[in-house]
Amino acid sequence: MDIEIIPAGKDLPIDRAFALSMTIKSFKGRRDVEVHLFRHTWDPEEEEAIDWDKLLAAQGMSEAEEAAGSRRVVLESLTAEERDRVLDYLKEHYANKLTAITSMPIPFPVPVGLMALSDMSEGKTIGFIHFERIPHFDLKIPLRGFYDLGQHPPIVETEGNPS
Repeated sequence: MDIEIIPAGKDLPIDRAFALSMTIKSFKGRRDVEVHLFRHTWDPEEEEAIDWDKLLAAQGMSEAEEAAGSRRVVLESLTAEERDRVLDYLKEHYANKLTAITSMPIPFPVPVGLMALSDMSEGKTIGFIHFERIPHFDLKIPLRGFYDLGQHPPIVETEGNPS
């Protein structure tokens, strides 16, 4: 399993700044499925305590409707300590099922107009891994994993009917 932790390279304006993804070898009939891990809930007081004008690319837009998704992108991110705990959990429980784990800081300032993963809806190929349903997941982090099966090749190619 490849593990790539990309450092910030500069001081980050907030501790909650890390994206984390994993690639599962085989998942729901697909090969090498990339899953983006994120916090799906947070304390409203945490959101109110953040100085959004220092984090968002468009100054004075922090309360605008089009900035809501961008604010959630930050709130979905992990701290370095949370990222490391999730990384250790994945290595302990899923090392033989994963091909890669990647983490990097989200870019600051955060562009306005982004869609957060928690705003996505499940559909035909899009879904979520609900870590709170896994009996041995005890990290006390409200973690979910977003995947889109349509972006990954099937494990078994099916042939169409000949004409």
